[in-house]
Amino acid sequence: MHCRDHWIAGSDSIFVEPWLWCNKVSYTARSHTCGELRLPDVKKDVVLCGWLQYERFGLFLLLRDWHGMTQLVIPEDQKDVMSEKITNLPFESVLRVHGCVRARPEGQTNEKMNTGEIEVVVKDLHILNRCTPRLPFEIKDFFKVKELLRMQYRYLDIRRHELQRNLRLRSKMVMKMRQFLSELHEFVEVETPTLFRKTPGGAKEFVVPSRYAGKFYSLPQSPQQFKQLLMVGGIDRYYQIARCYRDEGAKPDRQPEFTQVDIEMSFVDQEGIMRLTEELVSWAWPEEKGVISLPFRRMTYQEAMTKYGSDKPDTRLDMLIQDVSDMFKDTNIEMFHKVLGKDSGSVQALRVPGFWKHCSNKDIESLITSAKKGISDVNVVVLKIKDDASLQSGVIKNMEESGRKQLEKRLEISDGDLVFMAAGFAFDPHTILGRLRLSCADLLESKGLEVRDKSRFDFLWVHEFPLFLPREDGADGLESAHHPFTAPHPDDVDVIYTHPEMVRSQHYDLVLNGNEIGGGSIRIHNSDLQRYVIENILKENAEELEHLLEALDSGCPPHGGIALGLDRFLAVICGSNSIRDVIAFPKSHDGKDPMSKAPADISQDDMDRYHISVTR
Repeated sequence: MHCRDHWIAGSDSIFVEPWLWCNKVSYTARSHTCGELRLPDVKKDVVLCGWLQYERFGLFLLLRDWHGMTQLVIPEDQKDVMSEKITNLPFESVLRVHGCVRARPEGQTNEKMNTGEIEVVVKDLHILNRCTPRLPFEIKDFFKVKELLRMQYRYLDIRRHELQRNLRLRSKMVMKMRQFLSELHEFVEVETPTLFRKTPGGAKEFVVPSRYAGKFYSLPQSPQQFKQLLMVGGIDRYYQIARCYRDEGAKPDRQPEFTQVDIEMSFVDQEGIMRLTEELVSWAWPEEKGVISLPFRRMTYQEAMTKYGSDKPDTRLDMLIQDVSDMFKDTNIEMFHKVLGKDSGSVQALRVPGFWKHCSNKDIESLITSAKKGISDVNVVVLKIKDDASLQSGVIKNMEESGRKQLEKRLEISDGDLVFMAAGFAFDPHTILGRLRLSCADLLESKGLEVRDKSRFDFLWVHEFPLFLPREDGADGLESAHHPFTAPHPDDVDVIYTHPEMVRSQHYDLVLNGNEIGGGSIRIHNSDLQRYVIENILKENAEELEHLLEALDSGCPPHGGIALGLDRFLAVICGSNSIRDVIAFPKSHDGKDPMSKAPADISQDDMDRYHISVTR
């Protein structure tokens, strides 16, 4: 049968226009969506399917689907017949309606609806599924529902316009990314295993029991090793929309399972990966969000930490951290003097314009306490700017007048400003001020002030990270700043054998509005160097990576790649406060599924099969 000969499924009389065959209602038992009928459609016979949104007087119904709503009218001569069907019919029941489009009577149009100039006169109505009369919450955008209840009934929550919009945008962007990589640049999409073995270093991995006593699989936190092995195998342009797993416990706004756009290339350098990523993002970028300019701004890790106190700075904020150490070297302010007399000690300052006018002393104390979490050896001082634009602080009262004036000029202060000063070592004072920079912006925005442009998207590359950092648990030694497969900076290769703590990496992060949305690196492709990093610097057992080390010895080309965090990326684009708002079926903040009650108990037979015993 020809496309032009297509008829609505289950109908003997409704002919579908040829152009509808390949659109959003093709192959279905409807002729139009609930959001597309307009005045040019008047007198057309149509079939609509959707959910009952509203009913009035037994004569007017609102039918809803993702695309919008259409008003249905029960004609007077059908009222008695139809009343049996629609009387006490619960909202959210699923209907199929056959009717004729007509213009709404004069004075009855609704400008708030896309279909507000027409209505459909019902000829026939089928109840496809009657909804229970008592749903846990109403499906209306203005109806606020607690997130835990929304997650418990996620199948209802998905009907909301916001979640529908987010999931459909996600689908479109993934499709365009695949098109860019596969069709335009001949990348090969390869699926890699979910069951693997534990990877040394990095994040905690979920373990999966096997039928072999004492032997376990691990769920990979990324396809890192597999994509490197694909490079060895000659798949020189790889990508995958990869499902990844990470056991991070009860961290806020993190998911134990997440999705990343995983990319790897052979014979490439850092600049090549960056250019590819920029053009990929530009190609997939939603038109309604405006145009993004290329290339993205570049910033070294040193500059990011020095100016913003963060390795993922939100550059929409103009506030910058300034080094004022030189202004306090000759003062007798003890908390500054004892810091400046030692290596890596400094005094840093952050001016927050107009902040004093909108906050209390209690607010300031709370912000400082929160900013200092995990960092103890830093002193923070607050300077308030009086109405005459002069400094007010007990700490600097003994500072000479000329020095105070010089400080005021350096910081470009105005009345109502607040200045935070932090004295400490290395990047500790910068980190605290970086946290205060963001928390002050959050506080001001909570009071109705626009500090960051919500419609602005600031992309930024941060590069030249350190290759290694002191161990996070406080023990002696170093750990990988990102993962153990990252190559050292070409200028620092020799230093890795003498002062590994000073080595820069070929790692790069893509940052959007203060969120890390992607990270990648050029990889180590020499097995001797990779073994040295694992055994001599990280003090890990190289036997767990023997398969990879053998592969690197088998003619491995230079290679590198990147992984874009799809969930976080979409959350920023959609303006969502949580990545859970762009995932169809997310876990709660503690890694549980309120809908299915996972994780759940298993039977004793299952435990015996996998050699498991549980101690409660």
